[in-house]
Amino acid sequence: MSDFKWRHFQGEIILWAVRWYCKYGISYRELEEMLEERGIKVDHTTIYRWVQNYAPEMHKRLKWHTKNSFNDSWRVDETYVKVKGKWAYLYRAVDSNGNTIDFYLSATRNANAAKRFLGKILSKRKDWEMPRVINTDKAGCYSAAIRELKEESTLPQETQHRQVKYLNNIVQSDHGKLKRLIKPTLGFKSMKTAYATIKGFEIMRTLKKGQAKIFQLQKGIIGEVRLVERCFKLGDCAIAEMMKILESDLEMQKS
Repeated sequence: MSDFKWRHFQGEIILWAVRWYCKYGISYRELEEMLEERGIKVDHTTIYRWVQNYAPEMHKRLKWHTKNSFNDSWRVDETYVKVKGKWAYLYRAVDSNGNTIDFYLSATRNANAAKRFLGKILSKRKDWEMPRVINTDKAGCYSAAIRELKEESTLPQETQHRQVKYLNNIVQSDHGKLKRLIKPTLGFKSMKTAYATIKGFEIMRTLKKGQAKIFQLQKGIIGEVRLVERCFKLGDCAIAEMMKILESDLEMQKS
């Protein structure tokens, strides 16, 4: 069954809108105007529903393509995200080259949340894929979480826990780039909608970093577009569809 059955728009158009929203840091109303300029009239609330439905699915289907795209030197830190007027905590991990490993949104900032985050990543790793070193800041929650994970044999005893502040500059810089995408949302309404949207932001950032380039049949943005479409079994139709819309737009301008 098609992932876009009963939708009023073609799958290529829906993915087009979801990718743009998750990649370029624009509001739903701005995206509504951009689509209307190209002859696609859709309400911003509809685009919101598309993002909530397809951004998590896009993350789920593309995650496999990036699972081995990072090294064994991890940088772990958390940043703040406003949800329903209150601060929530977005735990994130990147490697020493800045490649995204994973993320986790939590209402709390403590050892249990840090343990859940690290446990989430480690549960998907084989023995030979475990980190050689995990660098964090000097927050006690990470020391407690790593100690408990070692006691439970979830994390190898030989994994080094390093607490060198300047080494985490790379993940803190990456926080800033992600928050430029989050800023136009003006805060999320619930943890569920926040997590769904951030999944779209994170996977598009991962593609931009080139973590799935081995699976891209073409270089650059066109390779990204076609990879996303293949994950939804849409083939190579979207580029032709985009060109058709742009040609129609040019014809309207000429007339």
